[in-house]
Amino acid sequence: MFDKLPISLKTQKILEKALDEQISYEDANYLINVNGSDLFALIATADYLRKEIVGDNVTFINNCNINFTNVCTVRCGFCAFARDLGDDDAYILTDEEILEKASQAVKNGAREFCLMGGVLPDADIEYYEDLLKLLKSEFPKVAIHGFSPTMIYDAALKSEMNIDDSFKALKKAGLDTLPGTAAEILTDRSRNLICPSKVSVSKWIDIVKESHNNGIPSSATIMYGHVEKIQERVEHLDILRKIQEETKGFTELIPMTFMHEYSPIYNAGERNLGATGTQDLKLYAVSRLMFRDLIPNIQVSWVKMGFRFAQVSLTAGTNDLGGTLGGDELSQASGAPDGVDASIEQLSNIVKDLGRVPIERNSKYTEFYPIDY
Repeated sequence: MFDKLPISLKTQKILEKALDEQISYEDANYLINVNGSDLFALIATADYLRKEIVGDNVTFINNCNINFTNVCTVRCGFCAFARDLGDDDAYILTDEEILEKASQAVKNGAREFCLMGGVLPDADIEYYEDLLKLLKSEFPKVAIHGFSPTMIYDAALKSEMNIDDSFKALKKAGLDTLPGTAAEILTDRSRNLICPSKVSVSKWIDIVKESHNNGIPSSATIMYGHVEKIQERVEHLDILRKIQEETKGFTELIPMTFMHEYSPIYNAGERNLGATGTQDLKLYAVSRLMFRDLIPNIQVSWVKMGFRFAQVSLTAGTNDLGGTLGGDELSQASGAPDGVDASIEQLSNIVKDLGRVPIERNSKYTEFYPIDY
C-alpha cells in the first residue's frame, strides 16, 4: 500500500503493521511527530481503518447542554467559565430554569441532556440526585449524560460516601452515562501546572473504573494544546487504552483542542498555547491507530474547531460529530469559533459534502436513527 509513496521506511513499516494491529506506545510517539508526506500517509491510514472498522456513517446526537452553574471551587488555569460565589455574573439555575431549558430541547427532538457545571461549595451526592430526579420525572425517556469525575469525587467527600455507593445512588436517580471530562492530560506534571486542585491521575482512573463497574459507561476525553509535552498526549491515550482493555466502558474518545484566548494562564502571560491544525490531525489519526475498534467511535468537537476544520478532521480517522449541543456555556466562554448550537441539518450537510452518511444516535451508540435531510 505504501511502497510507492515518498515516505520514510520507518513510517512505512509502522503503518503497514497498523493495518493489522494496534500500534505500540513507542510507534505512536514516533507517528505523532511526523510531517510532510509521512503525515499524509498517517492520515490516509487512519481514514482507511475508520472505513474498515465503522464504515462511512458519521454519527451525532440531538442533545442539549444544561450548564446548571458557573460557580466553581476548583479553579483551573485553562477555564474561562468558572466564577466565585458572589461574582456579579455568577449563577446557579433554579429548577424552573433547568426544566424550561430541557423542555425547549425536547421540543426540538433532544435525546440527551448533558448536565454539567462547576464544583459548587456545598453540592453533595444528594444535590446531584435531586437534579437527576428533577429531569427524569419530567422527561423519563431522555438520557442524562452528567457531571464529571471531579464533581463526583467532591460530592462523595461531602456526603461521606465511597465512590462505589455514590455511583449506585446516581444511577438509581437517573444517571445514564458519565462525561469522561476532568481528564485534561493524565500526567501529574501537566496537572500540577493547569489543574492542581482536581483529582489526581490515579484518582481519575479509579473513579472512571468505578463508573464502568457500576454499569455507567463514559466518554473518554483528552484536552491538549496547553502546557503538556507532545509525548504526554500519547501517555494519556495509552492510559485510556489500558482502562478500556479492562472495563470496555468507554463509548467514544473525544479529543478536545485547547481554546486559549480567554484562559487564565494565557491572560497571565503564558503565550505558547494552542495546538496547530496538523497537531490536531495527527492526534486524531494516532488515536485511531492506537485504539482501532477498542474504542470504535472517535469524535470531532465542532464547537471547539469550527465547522470547516471539523469536516476536515473527519478525514483523519474519526466518525462522530458530537451533538447539536443547544448551547455550551463552557465553550462559549472560551471563544467557540462557530457558536455553541448546531442543527441536525447543519451537521448532516457537513457529512454529506464528504460523501459520507449522517446518522443520528443515542448516548450509548446502541440505537441509530436515519436522517431525512
